[in-house]
Amino acid sequence: MSQSCLHERSSKEEIEKGLALQPKFDENGLIPCITTDVHTNQVLMFAFMNKEALELTIETGKVTYFSRSRGTIWVKGESSGQVQKLRELRTDCDQDVILCKADIGEKGASCHNGYKSCFYRKLEADSNELVYDGGEPLFDPDKVYGKG
Repeated sequence: MSQSCLHERSSKEEIEKGLALQPKFDENGLIPCITTDVHTNQVLMFAFMNKEALELTIETGKVTYFSRSRGTIWVKGESSGQVQKLRELRTDCDQDVILCKADIGEKGASCHNGYKSCFYRKLEADSNELVYDGGEPLFDPDKVYGKG
């Protein structure tokens, strides 16, 4: 791995207005990451990164996360082929959230259930129930992940 572009956190002024990437990882060593489609700005997913995942994302150009359930690094698309190619990485004002803008291709999916976005349901105001609002799945997860 090449030298990291991540810096130790310093003064509030430097964190909020400086140009050094000084991410704030929580007590578990994680930082939230929102990933959007670089072309449409549609939110694709939310996950966490640890320092290694953030560094790998920057170094490889493939959005990489930390799986809390598996306790390991997870390169998005590793199993499904639905790779998220990093096109832009941002952080918020106090550097405690990461925003990745990714290219997933025209027919790409980011959700393990086969949808383009993990946010494929919405709350219907008049019934207070969830309804599907994300189109049809773009792949069969049982076939892709060998569960069927």
